[in-house]
Amino acid sequence: MYQYTEFDREFVKARANQYRDQLTRWQAGQLPEDEFRPLRLQNGWYVQRYAPMLRVAVPYGELSSAQVRVLAKIAREYDQPNAALFHEAQAKQDKLGPVNLKNGLSVSSKLTTGYAHFTTRQNVQYNWIPLDKSAEVMDLLASVSMHGIQTSGNCIRNITSDERAGIAVDEIADPRPFGEILRQWSTLHPEFAFLPRKFKIAISGAREDRAATAWHDVGLHLIRNAEGELGFKVLVGGGMGRTPVIGTVIREFLPWNQIMNFLEAVVRVYNRYGRRDNIYKARIKILVKAEGQRYIDDVEAEYKQIIEHDGAPHTITQAELDRVTASFVPPTLNCDRKSADVKIANILRAAAEDDVEFGRWLQRNVAPHQNPDLRAVTLSFKRLGQAPGDATADQLDIAADLADQFSAGEVRVTHDQNLLLPWVRCDELPELWRAARKAGFAKPNIHLLTDMIACPGGDFCSLANARSIPIAEAITERYQDMDELHDLGEIDLHISGCINSCGHHHSGHIGILGVDKDGLEWYQVSLGGSDGSTLSGASVPGKVVGPSFTGAEVPEVIEAVLETYRQLREDGETFIATFRRVGIEPYKAAAKAARFAPNTVAH
Repeated sequence: MYQYTEFDREFVKARANQYRDQLTRWQAGQLPEDEFRPLRLQNGWYVQRYAPMLRVAVPYGELSSAQVRVLAKIAREYDQPNAALFHEAQAKQDKLGPVNLKNGLSVSSKLTTGYAHFTTRQNVQYNWIPLDKSAEVMDLLASVSMHGIQTSGNCIRNITSDERAGIAVDEIADPRPFGEILRQWSTLHPEFAFLPRKFKIAISGAREDRAATAWHDVGLHLIRNAEGELGFKVLVGGGMGRTPVIGTVIREFLPWNQIMNFLEAVVRVYNRYGRRDNIYKARIKILVKAEGQRYIDDVEAEYKQIIEHDGAPHTITQAELDRVTASFVPPTLNCDRKSADVKIANILRAAAEDDVEFGRWLQRNVAPHQNPDLRAVTLSFKRLGQAPGDATADQLDIAADLADQFSAGEVRVTHDQNLLLPWVRCDELPELWRAARKAGFAKPNIHLLTDMIACPGGDFCSLANARSIPIAEAITERYQDMDELHDLGEIDLHISGCINSCGHHHSGHIGILGVDKDGLEWYQVSLGGSDGSTLSGASVPGKVVGPSFTGAEVPEVIEAVLETYRQLREDGETFIATFRRVGIEPYKAAAKAARFAPNTVAH
């Protein structure tokens, strides 16, 4: 993983000291609230429904075990509101009532503290840290070269990537060095500190898009042209929210060393013409959609100006790329001399003799690696009784221990809100499986229905129209049978508590969106979305199946949709393939019937 330089370390410490001074002056009344607010936001500190929320940047998803232990310490010692605030918040949640299920079962929102939350953009969030403790937390983060810089505000946000970057077997080139160069370029960039709206970049170096690049303001794909030269395909103007838009390809091939000059042009034109009079029309996707070719022409004109008249100041030299790439040297692992084929044969034999669940774990949680002696292993954090993406302080400590023992001290946050161990020896897979199973991280459900994405929703977010967590819990409660999950096959289920789409509901094979109707929680269900992965095909937003449903109806609707899939699928056909073959109408009819079924319990 990236080896932080002395400059990196001193920079984040200086930023933490600067924030401490700002906080102290605000507490003393010397810094007005309207001046302090943008300063705390640019360091990742929001104020949410009940308490402050901190968003910690995790560039391209990489974490060391030492960083994970600091995240655990913050969860254990600082993600703790005072008792009166917590009880007040829980009382408000109790008034919303439970989500009722069949057979008299119900799921309620029970707020918890002392945990971290992995986001779809590979960041880490906390929901209960008191603001008067925020400077202490910033110091802790800085002690392991972490921070919350530009995780909020109208600036270039944390740059995300494929969780298998640098190890994927389908990789054309490692995107992490470019992600790091772009991080250094964009951090505190004076021209882009106050953009019309937030700006998100995702970068992928593999044939399969595991970074959902087409759904970002800028999506970058490393490719090789017919001559074998390395460069980028550049997409601009993707995004979710009120207006889901797939990014437009504005450059089929850009030489790799020009990526910063070209991005400077992309963001500069947006900064110049993006709307600032309407927050709902301020994202770059609106500008690109409205202007079309004119936007592309203006970017090319600006790029020409940068290259020909400004001297191409951000051209990446080979020496600079080599310098940054040297910070991503794979760890030295003590692998034995047996061939990979022999190791795998032994592992499969052990699976047959040991446990059917081990075999399923190998199938679902273990991915191939560029090094044939190694594998990438996903630790599942999706379980009954715990919100998707949440990890307690103890779980984080255990994950750090597993990283030290099995993965050269490195873990990665995935787009699907799990953790991945990127450097696992093949011959240690059985031992890792037993340790992960003991910790509760070995559920073989990766990319299955219960490996769902969900935002914190109305339980915490002040923008949300409805709760996400009880809906996720209700569906997880219904689908606990692993035989059934494996029979259903790969299904992306995404849940958002509001139209801002932090749960990426637009890109789910099944998407659930919380909406407000007369002050009550309702939910829209959409089908057929895609994030651009090989399984899902080209990125596309899902289609709404009909009118919104109550929380109590949602699990019944999902069950009806899946039963329709069972009836219509052909041999070996996935949910998304069946949907694309038969269309939405059979599912609309099933959802409508489920809504009016006599055993469905209302609000």
